[in-house]
Amino acid sequence: MRAFSQSEILAAFTGATRSEVKRVTFPENFNEVDFDRLEFFGWRDRKIPRRSYVVVDAESGPVALLLTRAEAKPRGRAMCSWCNDVNLTNEAVLYTVRRAGAAGRRGATLGALVCDNFGCSKNARQLPPAFHKGTDLDAVRAERIADLRRRVTAFAAEVCSEA
Repeated sequence: MRAFSQSEILAAFTGATRSEVKRVTFPENFNEVDFDRLEFFGWRDRKIPRRSYVVVDAESGPVALLLTRAEAKPRGRAMCSWCNDVNLTNEAVLYTVRRAGAAGRRGATLGALVCDNFGCSKNARQLPPAFHKGTDLDAVRAERIADLRRRVTAFAAEVCSEA
């Protein structure tokens, strides 16, 4: 993904109010983030416990989303709907986001089970837990990364959709 400045990210929020965008807290290590190894950039707000943010590099430019973490965790181990990590090294929790436009103003939201720490890009780059002799591991990794990028971009597009 392309690297974006804080001001570019703040200008890219969809479905968030101006006052919510003003309260965005960036991670302390923002200037050290390696955007080249990310399919999206996600972080939890250190000042507002249940608030998180995701930035997706869409074709039209960055799309930033304000996510709200559900208070309750899934009863069992849930799999992330973005990276489909089968190792389940991370907790997947329900995040919701207000839809864009009139639907969002009426209270319509969209949700997804996502890795709590937004480690999906790292998960997609790991080798599969078991593979057969002769398997092209680089191709498997590239496919997992492309699938992650496609799922995250589709989620952002659905949030931005006026339909």
